[in-house]
Amino acid sequence: MSTSTNTSTVSATSAAPRKSGGRPTFSVPVILLIVAGALALVSLVRLISGADDITSVGQVAGALELAIPIGLAGLGGLWAERAGVVNIGLEGMMILGTWFGAWAGYQWGPWTGVLVGILGGCLGGLLHAVITVTFGVNHIVSGVAINILAVGVTRYLSNYAFDGVEGGSTKQSPRIGSITEITVPGLADWMATLQGKHWFLISDLAGIVGGLVTNLSLLTVVALLLIPATWWILWRTAFGLRLRSCGENPVAAESLGVNVYKYKYIAVAVSGGLAGLAGAFLAIVSTGIYQEGQTGGRGYIGLAAMIFGNWMPGGMALGAGLFGFTDSLKLRGGAENVHAMLLLLAILLVIAVAWQLYKKKYVPAAISAAVSVLLFVWYGLTDQVPSQFVDAAPYVTTLLVLALSAQRLRMPKADGMPYRRGQGK
Repeated sequence: MSTSTNTSTVSATSAAPRKSGGRPTFSVPVILLIVAGALALVSLVRLISGADDITSVGQVAGALELAIPIGLAGLGGLWAERAGVVNIGLEGMMILGTWFGAWAGYQWGPWTGVLVGILGGCLGGLLHAVITVTFGVNHIVSGVAINILAVGVTRYLSNYAFDGVEGGSTKQSPRIGSITEITVPGLADWMATLQGKHWFLISDLAGIVGGLVTNLSLLTVVALLLIPATWWILWRTAFGLRLRSCGENPVAAESLGVNVYKYKYIAVAVSGGLAGLAGAFLAIVSTGIYQEGQTGGRGYIGLAAMIFGNWMPGGMALGAGLFGFTDSLKLRGGAENVHAMLLLLAILLVIAVAWQLYKKKYVPAAISAAVSVLLFVWYGLTDQVPSQFVDAAPYVTTLLVLALSAQRLRMPKADGMPYRRGQGK
């Protein structure tokens, strides 16, 4: 069979709808209905709890800013794993992005810093590719080594580049110039006014729209556009089909003339570049300065968001948004906002109980019902949650979501598996 015939067959198979055993697909109207229902539920919780800040313009804008680095890291993980390379080294590549972005940014401007930050992450990605693809080292071992190496390298470089410079030290860079922010005139003010009315659903929708059109960094816009761009490249081009075939069945891909090593190298380099961009975003947009340890494990959380999204760009974006939202709740309003989330979780579990009973899954339904009752009691008997729980809320939320969605995940079949050129012969 010819290469073109095989490629057409694979394309047709990829485009076919999921069968009953796979993850279900939803039409656009159904997705919009689910989103509207979720927004109505959040609005109801806001009215009952009095936590008006959970859908405010500031909350949404803060959630977006916190979600972008996680989403970029998750997008980087998606590129690598779709080609069959597990990239635990995202955290280290982000660290390289923060340092190189800050080093170039304070000297030659923020956009130069962004480009150099991407290159810094690419260096980490290429190193990971050499170790795993060429030498066949375990992907987890390589990723952990890169994470450790990045910490030591950036500390060493800071001693020479930042120490003694005005505003710098061995653990931080001088202040970096800011990237232009945009606000849609008229619309932003109107949304802020509507959100301040605290009306059911309308004010919540206004808060979300307002957060997306107020003081939006141009780099944020670029990062958001990378999500549909990744989907189009990987799922709508011949290049993407070949790259994904390397993560599903590299032996078959090689038999069709695909240079598997080349595509794995490209994917991991792009993965590192996206992680480096995430780090540059943290240093240039989020804080305006490089600080040692500022990634705070976001590379690992980005990997978790990618898994939650079932190795798909849209699902990964939802996972990153969820973490950004809960993290922003912690920063804005703290205990009051997280306390309101107890009520939201309790109601969601009631819905889960109804669904599990419909599916005749009685044991999970009983567990969900018991947890829901505990959350209702906790919410009713307290006015706020302990500060330790507030700090842990984003991480607890991430773990819960991953636990609930774990049974419906499907990773690329050859993800993390060793591959040597010509092994199928």
